[in-house]
Amino acid sequence: MPVFAWEGRTPNGDVKKGEIEAETREDVERRLEAQRISVSKIKKKPKEIVLKMPGSSGVGLAEIVIFTRQLATMIDAGLPIVQSLDLLSNQEPNPHFKACLKDVKMSVETGSTFADSLRKHPKIFDDLFVNLVAAGELGGVLDSILNRLATHIEKAVKLRRKVKGAMTYPLAVLAIAIIVVGVLLVKVIPTFEEMFKNFGNAALPGPTQVVVDISHFMIDNILMIFALVVAIPLLFGWAMKQREFKKKFDRIVLKLPIFGPVLRKAAVARFTRTLGTMMTSGVPILDALDIVGKASGNIVIEEAINYVRSRISEGTTLADPLLETKVFPEMVVQMISVGEATGAMDIMLNKIADFYEEEVDVAVEGLTQLMEPIMMVGIGGIVGGILIAMYLPIFSLADTIKGGK
Repeated sequence: MPVFAWEGRTPNGDVKKGEIEAETREDVERRLEAQRISVSKIKKKPKEIVLKMPGSSGVGLAEIVIFTRQLATMIDAGLPIVQSLDLLSNQEPNPHFKACLKDVKMSVETGSTFADSLRKHPKIFDDLFVNLVAAGELGGVLDSILNRLATHIEKAVKLRRKVKGAMTYPLAVLAIAIIVVGVLLVKVIPTFEEMFKNFGNAALPGPTQVVVDISHFMIDNILMIFALVVAIPLLFGWAMKQREFKKKFDRIVLKLPIFGPVLRKAAVARFTRTLGTMMTSGVPILDALDIVGKASGNIVIEEAINYVRSRISEGTTLADPLLETKVFPEMVVQMISVGEATGAMDIMLNKIADFYEEEVDVAVEGLTQLMEPIMMVGIGGIVGGILIAMYLPIFSLADTIKGGK
């Protein structure tokens, strides 16, 4: 729908400016006349060209946190939500987020609730955000809900960054090792081989011959290897979109000997933090569990949460079906049971989240310290083995020359 920029005067003579989404200029004039504004200028705005990566919202979580904090401050100060959205959209540097906020503002202006207006942009504002805003609007505590949301997103980003850090380091080192070994096999080994041919027809030592054969294979099949390097990540990305494959992959990931415990602790922290935030904000438990399951990022955990949700709808407690899933640690289930018994479930969930976030900190630090020497020894062993294999014929030639003397 087109956007029109307008300018006019109020009955008091004050000049006002703004933007309205409407089909025609006449619609804009009618709506402004209904607000008793005498229009002096209406101009159709050209569409903004916004570039973003395919599949991306174009808006980072840090930008959403800043917006949420600022909006909470403005509402707490008594500013109307439309005026607050207008100010925030005008000062927003991200063009995609700016267009989104303007659309939300215009939707609120036309009579939609703030939550319904946000729901039109699911790639930026997820179900958790929208449902908490809806609860805040219903309870008249939107400012406190927004502050709670900002805190929740900040902690979620921090947790995600730690887990990604634990996974990124070994993958980065492994990638560098593959590149170094590839350069040795393609560029360095052929030079040594040419030098060995000048020594005569003597047979090469076994390790040297193996390295030379691998070098030949890589050079002869360089295009196929390059195609595989490109195709495997693309194929894996496609497979991860298939639910059954992703379910099997997620189950394997949770059982990995080193990374599995870290990912499980991160999943527990995310589950308890999100559920605790929603319950504190007054969202019904069944709705909260539905959103938490979708936001888990792991199909095994999502199905476990869905099972818990179905059992609660039948009248059971939260702790019993959680224990039956065998996905969540027994200590977590016992603490949740205590929270149910004392009527302080939201407080207990947030305490569990604090504990497991700290556990993730410790686990990531320990994992990094463990992986560093392992990766260094592994890379050093491979590169060193290749170099020793290349120098073996030179050592043999030196022994032959000494024996000849």
